[in-house]
Amino acid sequence: MKVLFIGESWIVHMIHTKGYDSFTSTKYEEGATHLLQCLQNAGIDVDYMPAHEVQVRFPKKLEELEKYDAIVLSDIGANTFLLQNATFYQMEIIPNSLELIREYVAKGGGFMMIGGYLSFMGIEGKANYKNSVLADVLPVVMMDGDDRVEKPQGVQPETIKEHAVTEGLGSWPRFLGYNRFAAKADADVLVQIEEDPFLVLGSYGKGKTACFASDCAPHWGPKEFMDWEHYQKLWARILEQIKR
Repeated sequence: MKVLFIGESWIVHMIHTKGYDSFTSTKYEEGATHLLQCLQNAGIDVDYMPAHEVQVRFPKKLEELEKYDAIVLSDIGANTFLLQNATFYQMEIIPNSLELIREYVAKGGGFMMIGGYLSFMGIEGKANYKNSVLADVLPVVMMDGDDRVEKPQGVQPETIKEHAVTEGLGSWPRFLGYNRFAAKADADVLVQIEEDPFLVLGSYGKGKTACFASDCAPHWGPKEFMDWEHYQKLWARILEQIKR
């Protein structure tokens, strides 16, 4: 299986103030290191594209996407795909990256979105996927604005349907938050968190899709989740279900 994993990277720019004086520092971080290593350990071939590289590296042709069995987006908003350098700065007409993903799935590719502050609708609605073509592709109905549910006290998902993905997982670890959405009528809800869908499978055209409502890594996915004995198994199983 060959997977294109996109997102889960960020740059933090800080101002340090010490009395009268101040200075700035910048650091780059990636959140999916543990997950990507787990996928590789499970025998999955992963091409990782950090969020900032989408501007220059995302394929411009469907044929370039079709070498992958599945595409995963995690914590990266729609604007990163829609406002690439050529369009935003040079006013060039280029292929719509989200349209390419839609066509890729329609023709049989697998697609998963993992939750986060810039997934689904995200913080202040800035991920904004409800107003993109991926709203048709995903097996869920997104909210109109900020869809975050913050749970600093922790909240525990519950498996509600036995499936090849959930078999033998037992008790889930707690999470610190998630994106709220509703499942489409023809979708398959395997896990819920309180009364909301948490893990949803579906299809679009000839392709298969999945939505995971929380983080694959901190902060919503705390150490308890990262250290879960079924962590690797869970992600490998989901990808196995949706692959081309």
